Amino acid sequence: MSTSQAEPAPLRDAATVVLVRDTPDGIEVFLQRRVRQMAFAGGVTVFPGGGVDRRDADADIAWTGPPPAWWAEAFHTDEHTAQALVCAAVRETFEECGVLLATRSDGSFPDPDVYTTERDQLVDKSLSFAQFLRDTGLSLRADLLRPLAHWITPIIEERRYDTRFFLAALPDGQTADDKTTEAEVAHWATPAAALDAWAADQHALLPPTWAQLNHLADFDTVAAALAAERHVEAIEPSVTPGAGLAGLKFDGSDRYFSVIADREVPGLSR
Repeated sequence: MSTSQAEPAPLRDAATVVLVRDTPDGIEVFLQRRVRQMAFAGGVTVFPGGGVDRRDADADIAWTGPPPAWWAEAFHTDEHTAQALVCAAVRETFEECGVLLATRSDGSFPDPDVYTTERDQLVDKSLSFAQFLRDTGLSLRADLLRPLAHWITPIIEERRYDTRFFLAALPDGQTADDKTTEAEVAHWATPAAALDAWAADQHALLPPTWAQLNHLADFDTVAAALAAERHVEAIEPSVTPGAGLAGLKFDGSDRYFSVIADREVPGLSR
């Protein structure tokens, strides 16, 4: 990361999906540790997600649930961007862990493994998500998503993302997998266990992921987490030039940095 650039790097819209499931131990979240070679957040534990593909805003798709206008209001953006974000959320979830938040016309879920070839084509961008939905006759299930949070990468980063976080329950009968080249480890964990592992320096968490884990640790069931009312506002950590990590401020930053004060955190500048 460089702090000498004259102008902040441009923002790129992105979507991240926090997949959750109920277990006897409480809610679990699906996490991936990105391969260290990744240009952004290499070696960091994250939720599935990625950048918006301009084709994600294609309006010619079957859509079930709150329309783009509803999402635009929830995330304080325009309808075109809102549709792209929701499509990106569903597409990235399928690409990165094989979970498909789309159904047939009768509301039933297909077996995602049937679409292995299409999944690969989505990853290499030879197939758009809108075309995938049209070809398969599937409807995007916006009603299975909830707006969760909105984080903007600090201005000192060389790569910056305007990321909306979504919450979604793992559909019955589906399995989140590790069949992605972007992650070296994928697993389920309770938010508390993931935070404890982070505190023990067993993996790295960037502030947005840490914040969502803290938030979800307050819920006992997926139903309660999905039903919670949230007013999403953009969070962009402020920066004090020359102060290193101590100069990065956001709600909870003192707690976050008190744990990692002497660590090297991939994706954060000292």
